[in-house]
Amino acid sequence: MKVKRTVWTLLMAVLAWPMSAQTKTLETKSAGPVTVVCETPGNWKVDATLSEENGKEIIRLEMETSEAGQPPRVRLDFLTPQKDAHHLWHSGNRDRAQLRPDWGAKYSSSLAQNMPLYAFINENNRNRLTIATDEALRQVNALFGLREEGAMLCGQLEFFVTPEAPINRYSAKILIDARDVFWADAVSEASDWMTREAGFVPCRVPEAAMEPLYSSWYQFHQQVTAEAIEAECRRAVKMGMKTLIVDDGWQTDDNNRGYAFCGDWEVSPVRIPDMAAHVKRVQEIGMKYMLWYSVPYVGIHSKNYERFKDKFLRGDEVGVLDPRFPEVREHLCSVYEKALKEWNLDGFKLDFIDAFRYGSQDPAVAQNYAGRDIRSLPEAINVLMKEIVRRLQAIKPDVLIEFRQSYIGPAIRQYGNMLRAGDCPGDLQGNRLRIANLRLTSGQTPVHADMLEWNSDETPQMAARHILSAMYGVIQYSLMLRDIPESHVEVIQHWLRFTKEHCHTLLKGTFRPYHPEACYPILEAESAKERIITAYQDHLVVPVGAADREVYVVNATGTDSMVLDLPARPQRVSVYDVFGHEVPAKSLDTGVQRVQIPAGGYIRLGY
Repeated sequence: MKVKRTVWTLLMAVLAWPMSAQTKTLETKSAGPVTVVCETPGNWKVDATLSEENGKEIIRLEMETSEAGQPPRVRLDFLTPQKDAHHLWHSGNRDRAQLRPDWGAKYSSSLAQNMPLYAFINENNRNRLTIATDEALRQVNALFGLREEGAMLCGQLEFFVTPEAPINRYSAKILIDARDVFWADAVSEASDWMTREAGFVPCRVPEAAMEPLYSSWYQFHQQVTAEAIEAECRRAVKMGMKTLIVDDGWQTDDNNRGYAFCGDWEVSPVRIPDMAAHVKRVQEIGMKYMLWYSVPYVGIHSKNYERFKDKFLRGDEVGVLDPRFPEVREHLCSVYEKALKEWNLDGFKLDFIDAFRYGSQDPAVAQNYAGRDIRSLPEAINVLMKEIVRRLQAIKPDVLIEFRQSYIGPAIRQYGNMLRAGDCPGDLQGNRLRIANLRLTSGQTPVHADMLEWNSDETPQMAARHILSAMYGVIQYSLMLRDIPESHVEVIQHWLRFTKEHCHTLLKGTFRPYHPEACYPILEAESAKERIITAYQDHLVVPVGAADREVYVVNATGTDSMVLDLPARPQRVSVYDVFGHEVPAKSLDTGVQRVQIPAGGYIRLGY
């Protein structure tokens, strides 16, 4: 009997042991051999096929099993010679594009964190190898860097790296693009491809989403009051700002900058005694009104903490709601719907979407998904956000909805019509870099600058550099306007007029960011009638492009001259200072020459 039990135990162990690893290698023209690896497939069958499409290669990954279950980890690996590929761009770049060794080159993306899109580029703005996947909801881990042995570029995409609800079938596509094209074109096309393949429809964009705005955050933080906000709005609207965002603080008397008091979303009567009346007064001043919410957070000091404490993904002092519960989704939708109706808001800043995640374990597994009508967390977030947009647009079709980096990309564009650069207060280079990165992956969804602030003792010319670093996005301001000198007011008014007059070119034209490895020292936008070029670094030779339309060259270098390369002698030359006043200008010749342009000003060339 003991022998029989031993045999039976061994037999059960063998049957429970995972099937041997499944691998398949595809010979690509772009990246050499690409190997699909599933080390513990269990009952899953994993396959991959290769095809070509418009000069690019597409790998289709397919997985299926007879009985629904947790899908196994699957990865794609490649190793190819480093040939004229010096830098790696990815959507999460907060610094220059940089090629790292493979032991320090790990990245991650999900519905609410960056994008699974990576580009190896050279030092002359050319694409060398761009890779993306249409998996825009689930987490995808990546490794893209340099293998020291032999100077080889290595790449890896890994799927199902976090707990996943049981399924029996899965497919994804991987794009590989080695065309010798301008690097930003390769990235933008890959982003558009991801959107199409995933079947996402971006949220409609009202014109108000393109208008400059004022945010309360950097100067007020949580210490907002109706009276102070309205006073700032009266100043802001005179300068040309059209929308207000009231950030954190309106819902609590606490000033500790935490989220322990979030979750009830009731107005603090101390700060704003009558929200509907306050909103109306701001609108009568001439500004639209948007309000901040930290979507998933329920603080321990809120009444809703007890109500939802068994429906959190994680958290102690601040709980994170689990949107797989239908009552959680209904609660959140109702909060925004009620605010829109009762206060006549114009929009919402929906923050911390990236906090919808569990820790090391999914709490639903131990509870056998009890009470949850959707098992997949990414899908539940997707359903929640779509429902929020649907219900808000049913009330006000032009409702404004802002999201903040790093929740960006194809999925997020379904839910919002304003994508803002991640927080970088006072960091003009960081703002420029974030805006440029977002422009490449956001299609027609307006990209907003992080809110501008600078010290009130700054010179007008230096203050202008913050504005000029943000001008290829919709500009947001968060200065205490009552405290800035009149010269700063003039600078703001001038550049708000300029960006409004040239809005079509700056925000909707062909956008060309140069040298991401150097944090974009030159940015350019072009429409059928004009080209606008801005230089941010001294001692550059700035090519003004073909003599086929009017050209504006903006001086954001901090110096009073620039070196321009002109293809032909311009027929008309006008020069303007930081306030927009015209100053004397000299005639120019063909070729490379140093030109006097005041710091914070620009030159206008007519052909």
